[in-house]
Amino acid sequence: MHILTVSELTRAVKDALEAEFPFVWVRGQVSNVGRPASGHVYFTLGDGEAVLQVVWFKGSQWGAGQEGGVHPLTGEVLEPGQGGLAARLTDGQEVLCAGRINVYAPRGQYQLVAELVQEQGVGDLHLAFEALKRKLAEQGYFDEDRKMVLPRSPERVALITSPSGAAVRDFLRIASERGFGCEIRVYPVLVQGDKAPAEIVAALDAVNAEAWAEVIALVRGGGSLEDLWAFNTEPVAEALFRSRIPVITGIGHEPDVSIADYVADRRAATPSHAAQELWPLRADLAQAVDQAQLDLDRAFEAWIGAKEARLSELRRGLSWLSPVQRMERLLERFQDA
Repeated sequence: MHILTVSELTRAVKDALEAEFPFVWVRGQVSNVGRPASGHVYFTLGDGEAVLQVVWFKGSQWGAGQEGGVHPLTGEVLEPGQGGLAARLTDGQEVLCAGRINVYAPRGQYQLVAELVQEQGVGDLHLAFEALKRKLAEQGYFDEDRKMVLPRSPERVALITSPSGAAVRDFLRIASERGFGCEIRVYPVLVQGDKAPAEIVAALDAVNAEAWAEVIALVRGGGSLEDLWAFNTEPVAEALFRSRIPVITGIGHEPDVSIADYVADRRAATPSHAAQELWPLRADLAQAVDQAQLDLDRAFEAWIGAKEARLSELRRGLSWLSPVQRMERLLERFQDA
């Protein structure tokens, strides 16, 4: 009989477990969150019947010390100075963890070393997004040949957005700087939550029914995938698709691309960029006017020159046909004879 020491048995269990589970996905409810000075996060993941210890090392915590951005896997959007999920993790949260099983020999415990932790539901949202994207693409919703051209420097703009927040302020500020007295009607809607899609659809249909605006701007500020989900719904896509008025979207930040962006006639990266797309800088417009005036002057001078040349040609023809010229030519012939 071979008798194992504790360390030998632990090492054998460690080798077997780590070989069997090199990478796993586990879902459960968070409890016992701990954040020591090292920056690592420790918590327990449970499902009512069993628990699993999880360690989330600082180096794997996306968002820690970063100045904003978008997570390449989860789609989580951070504003500058905003912590990621590691900073917000609390007891009771439902999360999805991915990582490797590790046996911690000093305590004889197995634990999950997390490489990725995301709030439960984010993965499902990504699947739903891709499914709707494929469906609408097959139905021609994204075809470039069906998209309308936006008017240049429009005078009547319908702005669909939340009446509060940075998005409406940024758009109106750019419009006031560049718009040359254009008229903007704000159609206030919810841009987040279960009621948001219906309000956005109603606003799009109302603008089309009024037939007043030259262009529609649909904008909102940045947020997480869940925050922006109203713009990834089929009713909003259908309302954009049937709009008879061209639509420009400015939803979220640069990395954010929604279903609404794909369907719209033009996609801008942000609300401010949407306004910039509609109205050029006044200096650029003044330069364009000056260039147009110069081109017109040159064209007019060329036209006048051509007419003067033709007039001179006609004068020479008329002088050749005049009776006086004919008598002078006959007299010269008679004298020569």
